[in-house]
This record gives sequence, C-alpha cells and structure tokens, in this order.
Amino acid sequence: MTAEEPLIDSLECSVYTVPTDQPEADGTITWSATTCVVVQAGAGGRTGLGYTYGPAACAGIVADLLQEVVVGRPAFAVVGSWGAMVRRCRNAGRPGIVSMAISAVDTALWDLAARLVDRPLADLLGRVRDTVPVYGSGGFTTYDDATLRRQLEHWVGDLGVSAVKIKVGQSWGHAAERDLARTRLARDVVGDQVEVFVDANGGYTRGQAGRLGHAYDDLGVTWFEEPVSSDDLSALAGLRGELATDVAAGEYAYDVAYVNRMCGAGAVDCMQIDVTRIGGITEWQRGAAVAAGYGLDVSGHCAPALHAHLAASVPNLRHLEYFHDHARLEPILFDGVPPVYDGVLHPALDRPGNGLSLRGSDAERYRSR
Repeated sequence: MTAEEPLIDSLECSVYTVPTDQPEADGTITWSATTCVVVQAGAGGRTGLGYTYGPAACAGIVADLLQEVVVGRPAFAVVGSWGAMVRRCRNAGRPGIVSMAISAVDTALWDLAARLVDRPLADLLGRVRDTVPVYGSGGFTTYDDATLRRQLEHWVGDLGVSAVKIKVGQSWGHAAERDLARTRLARDVVGDQVEVFVDANGGYTRGQAGRLGHAYDDLGVTWFEEPVSSDDLSALAGLRGELATDVAAGEYAYDVAYVNRMCGAGAVDCMQIDVTRIGGITEWQRGAAVAAGYGLDVSGHCAPALHAHLAASVPNLRHLEYFHDHARLEPILFDGVPPVYDGVLHPALDRPGNGLSLRGSDAERYRSR
C-alpha cells in the first residue's frame, strides 16, 4: 500500500421494501413486494454503491460480520476484501443471505474503486462492449391475458427486445394447459422474429418437464429455464439431451463451486449467474470464467442496473435479464439507471463507477431499516 492509497472509512447499509404494482407469482411462490438491501462504502471522499435483492437480515450480516473486516482496508484491494469477508463468515454459512450480503458489499467496493479513479466501472473491469443485449422478463402466472399482452407489447414495441420470457409451471405444474395457452399467446403477440423463453422455476416433475418441453419445442420456445429443480443436475442434463430448446439454470449459485458443478454435469446450455447472490462482481467474474472453460455462455440474472457494467465486461455474455420487478424498482430507488432501447441496455460510460446514486428523500419513503 502506498501512502496515498485511500482506506475504506465507512460501510453503511439500508433496507428498502417496494410493493409490486400488482400481486405476482411464478411456478412455485407468490409475492407482493421486493426488498433491496443497499450498501454504501466510503473512501477518499468518494462513495460506492452496491445492493442485493435479499431479505433485511442481510443488513445484519453487513453490520455484525462484514463491516469489521472491510473498514480500514485499502480501497483498491477489492478482491482481498472479498476474501476477508468470506473468511469472516465461515461459521455463518456461505450460501443464502451471507452470500447476498457479501454481494452488496463487493459491488459497492468495485463501484468505489472506479469512482476513485474517475472511470466508468466497465473500464475498470475490462470493457468488451458498449451496450448489453437484454430480454424482457416477467409474464407472471397471476397476469390475465390482457395484462400479459400489454407487457409483451411494451417489451417488443417500446424497448425493441429480440426475446421475451414468461413464467410457467403455475401451481407446481398443476395448470399445464394454461401454461401452454399463455405461451401460445406470447408467440402470437411477439411474432416469429422474437424469441420466446419460458421459466418454470423448478415447478415441473422430470416426466412432466419432458412432455411439456416437447410441446414448447413445437411452439418455437428457445429457452426453458429451471424446468425442474436446479438442484437436480442429472434431470437437467437429461432434458438438455432430449429437447431442442436450450435448458438454463444457475440463478441460485452462491459460489463458483456451484457453477463448476452445474457446468461439469452438462446440466445447462447457458449458465445463469446473479451478481446480487453469488458474492458480487468478484465471484461473478470467476463464475463466468468457469463457464467459458466449458464452452458455455453466461446470462445475467435480474438486477439490470447493477449488472450493466459487469455485463459489458464479460466476453462470453449471452444476454441480461430485464426483469419487470427490478426494472420498475431501480428507477424508484436510484438515479442514473441505464436505459433500454433498440433491444440493448446502455451503461453510463460518461460517469465514474456504476453511475448510480441513491435517490435520497424519494427512496426514504420505502425505507424499512
């Protein structure tokens, strides 16, 4: 460390809960609000911002375990800070809320480092593209046909996306005919030039996923996400071998070892990774490298504003999920959210860091901790 290198002097955490615009559900759960745990890290008169979409308990992990090993460390030693956080949480259990809390801090530290050198975060990470391809994602099982149609038309007509994704597997696979009818509706609305994806969130049994998978093939579906539980790697690999559609999973990867197991089992055609869950930018990059070693693309799962600069720096990126809840929430809580038009997201390359800032009083109305 040089005498001039700034040290991290603060690590603050806040929690915001934003109601959804209407009740939502996928194949296996329902929800009516989204919680965002925000971390702000300070050094050298600058502040970096990161966050996770996890329970409020993540804030307790930051305050009780992570703060003590991060504050006082060199601001540019982000990977070293990440390692210190992982070691500190050994007895707390790495997966789940611990990994989400580490993610929030790690993304804030990377943002801080980029701001300290007055460069966009994508440049610090090694930019390979200026824009990021996205697909529209939502299509919740609670939507009626009119609502689903409006959402699809918005994605294709207003945002210009070339792919859309809807939820299927309703009620743990007990509404298969409605799943197929909604998929046919999606195909009718977007036409033949736009890809249709479906996401069962692990709601189907192995046999059901195979039978419905062939029906989705007939509808031209090109992405079947979590047709069965993402823990059932052999079933995913079997489905991948018998269906024409790409099989995808990985959003519940909380470390790079999970990525390696999933890729090594031949379970997916494209590896999904979530920067708010896996341990932040540091571990996301490692996961993408592992996937590349297996000849696989990666897809960023949700949190489009937080993924923007990271996705712009990953050579084997296929696309980024433009998830309705997060695309709606991020402009409520943050200024500087990158826009989507012509089917791609445009990271802010004219501002330092990730370009995001907390909206202060506007966000305060949703603060729960």
